[in-house]
Amino acid sequence: MIIFKNVTKIYFPDTLALDNISFEIKGGEFVVIIGRSGAGKTTILKILRREEDPTKGLIYYKNRNLLEIPRKRLAEIRRKIAIVYQDFKLLDKKTVFENIALPLEILGRNLSEIKEEIFKVAEKLKIKKKLDQLAGTLSGGEKQKVCLARSLVNKPEVLLADEPTGNLDPIASFEIIEILKNLNRNEGITVILATHNREIVESLKTRVLVLNSGRLIRDENPGTYALL
Repeated sequence: MIIFKNVTKIYFPDTLALDNISFEIKGGEFVVIIGRSGAGKTTILKILRREEDPTKGLIYYKNRNLLEIPRKRLAEIRRKIAIVYQDFKLLDKKTVFENIALPLEILGRNLSEIKEEIFKVAEKLKIKKKLDQLAGTLSGGEKQKVCLARSLVNKPEVLLADEPTGNLDPIASFEIIEILKNLNRNEGITVILATHNREIVESLKTRVLVLNSGRLIRDENPGTYALL
């Protein structure tokens, strides 16, 4: 489904973020990317969504060369490859419903369609009772569920999670990881999780890509948290 082929990313003037990285991720996999800060985890996720372009190399998604897709059509790819972040990126003065509705409104969906999709995903993530609440009043775990809901209304095929538990307590972190596991197991969504959390990595017992200074130094299935 996803192929990185000899991908290098250099930020001006000479910061090497990724160094000749190659890997393949099949549809339906759950893959964890680990590495110290600055190792290149977030850069990989940004390149996957064409938020960044590589300096060298090729990226394929479902046999399509992502680098050949014109920028005006990137929104289509980003709906299929969704992302959730550590810092939520919610509109705090908007309600939960309004936050989740944003991507559907951009697509021009009518209100009845929007309500149907939001109620469906809110039920799945157990936030239906929060739909009328302002996002800024939610707990960290609830905010991350709203972020997940906002990503899921577009029915993505791939979900990127960039340190999604970084600002959460252990209980909320466990909930979010369980949601990601269920989305992968029950709905076939490919999940790529970037994390620093050793406990999460060890508990998942899934494939792990280990980055060090922009280089892919290990690809194990199942993998462990060991960085070197």
